[in-house]
Amino acid sequence: MKFSRDTWLGVGILLALVIITSIAAAQRADERRIPYLSTSSRPDGTLAFKLWLDELGYASAEAFSLSFNPEPDIKIIFMIQPFVSVTGNEWKLLDQWLEQGGTLVIAGRNGVTDAAMEHFDFNIEYLPQQTEEILPALPLLKSPILDSKVALRTDLGIGTTRTDFTPLMTAKGRPVMLTFEQGKGRVILATTPETFTNRELKNRATAELMLNLLAFAGEKGAVLFDEWHHGFQSASAVGPEQWLRSTPGGHAILFAVFVVFIALILQGRSFGRPVPLKHEIKRRGPMEHVTAVANLNRKAGHRSEVARQYHNRLKRRLGHRYRLDPSMQDEEYVTALAGYNPAVDKEELLRLLKRLSQTDIGEAELLKLSAEAAKWMTE
Repeated sequence: MKFSRDTWLGVGILLALVIITSIAAAQRADERRIPYLSTSSRPDGTLAFKLWLDELGYASAEAFSLSFNPEPDIKIIFMIQPFVSVTGNEWKLLDQWLEQGGTLVIAGRNGVTDAAMEHFDFNIEYLPQQTEEILPALPLLKSPILDSKVALRTDLGIGTTRTDFTPLMTAKGRPVMLTFEQGKGRVILATTPETFTNRELKNRATAELMLNLLAFAGEKGAVLFDEWHHGFQSASAVGPEQWLRSTPGGHAILFAVFVVFIALILQGRSFGRPVPLKHEIKRRGPMEHVTAVANLNRKAGHRSEVARQYHNRLKRRLGHRYRLDPSMQDEEYVTALAGYNPAVDKEELLRLLKRLSQTDIGEAELLKLSAEAAKWMTE
């Protein structure tokens, strides 16, 4: 069965829609696999910590929807393993929020977290060797008293030139979790985001560590898990262009315009094979081809190659009758030829062959030599 062009077009559009839908579904699946999400019940999610905070009396604040703007009533912000960089304007808002008394917890082990720590002149650095446990800096952690090690594998610590900070947890003599004051607020930095996950909160020591971190924030208040820097952002549609690019209705209009555009293009297609116009076919003569090749050789400067061709043709032509090998040396060849044909002027022929073997030959000289070679081949 032979399908029409319209049928193939419809099949192509259907396949394109299936591919786009598959890609969108795959992106959705990737979002669900993002670690450290406060909505994830996976082992690497933080949903258990969020629900536990609700039971302790820390109300969950609404996530940012249109823009990143920490409200003054938010008491603690948890920024756990962000992978979207914090912009300069966002840092200005966070600094103002910290100055008013907020508590910012930044925990992670990737480049974005390192860049966030550098905002406060701290950085992530490797420990001398990997450790299987982190130790509390007693007696700082005492709400409740944490006197046991926390079983956690890590190879990263926090480095800085600042001295106005307090280590909370250490490994190999270096801090992996620390805190310092920022205006009226407080910042807590950690290279162990695993301590906030559903899996690690099952351990008693990890849960006691979380209670100590909450104690640094002082009185209870609203708590926000920063999913904005996990990629869950939606820009406000303030103009027609942004509305078209960021809303489902805008996407539908763009798709409809695309389909109409394709339809308009297809209206101008031909209804069959194009009929060539009648025109007179004028064939070129053989001499025109020869002249064109000669002009190309002339412009390319192939004079020595042309002379070598005349040299070989002359020897083949003169020795053809006597079955002489044209690859023989010129002196040997002329001597053998003169032995068969005594009428040959050995000196003149040898001189001509020698001149045709030159590598640097002028155009006028080439014309003269080609005429002499042609004369020898016609005699």
